[in-house]
Amino acid sequence: MLRICRLFTALVILASASLSPAAAEDKTITVFAAASMKNALDEIDAAYTARTGVKFSVSYAASSVLARQIEQGAPADVFVSADTDWMDYAIARKTINEPSRVNLLGNSIVLIAPKDSKIDNVTITQGFDLAKLAGDGRIATGDVKSVPVGKYAKAALEKLGAWHAAEPKFAMAESVRAALTLVARGEANLGIVYATDAKVEPGVKIVGTFPAESHPAIIYPVAATATAKDGTSDYLAFLRSSAAKTILEKYGFKFLVSPTI
Repeated sequence: MLRICRLFTALVILASASLSPAAAEDKTITVFAAASMKNALDEIDAAYTARTGVKFSVSYAASSVLARQIEQGAPADVFVSADTDWMDYAIARKTINEPSRVNLLGNSIVLIAPKDSKIDNVTITQGFDLAKLAGDGRIATGDVKSVPVGKYAKAALEKLGAWHAAEPKFAMAESVRAALTLVARGEANLGIVYATDAKVEPGVKIVGTFPAESHPAIIYPVAATATAKDGTSDYLAFLRSSAAKTILEKYGFKFLVSPTI
């Protein structure tokens, strides 16, 4: 009988050991998030880990890239897009749990220059001459065909009558953070990025803000994917919490919902 008990105990220990990697894996949430979310979301995730022990694997890139990766089967639990178009794209392909979707955040787009640039205090109104302002240099933003910040930038410049002349001077980057880097390094005279990105990069300064009415509203929707693991809903609830709101607003985002907790 004693031998049987010892054998049973040994089997329980072995079974527990074999389950531990899976248990650890279950406590990791995989997030695909727009590049502009990096600083704020890293802080939010750290706060959530401190509260719950849940860890994160986060991929930051252009929303267009992330939506297509999810479509191709990339394992993600949460998608945070920098515009509604790419969330709609994912929902249309049934890769998103549509009822979990929340239009969480707002933002604005700004004109930036390298920190030591002589360009300063640009009034962005109808007919302003962006091409002349850039001189012989380049203007950086996200790819206007797919990257949300680039799409917003093009829409604003078309509305203001500045796109046609400025278009040849644009350097199209793969994400808003790539465009930000081009300006910070002095490889572009000007850039159009989100206000939140400009705020976290000491190598640039904001020289003008685009009128909100010059482009579609900048909205960041968040949702669980169709294959999200258990526990994802708790994380989404935390993103809507007062604690998350405080962090997001510190980085310059506009919180578009009422905090849940």
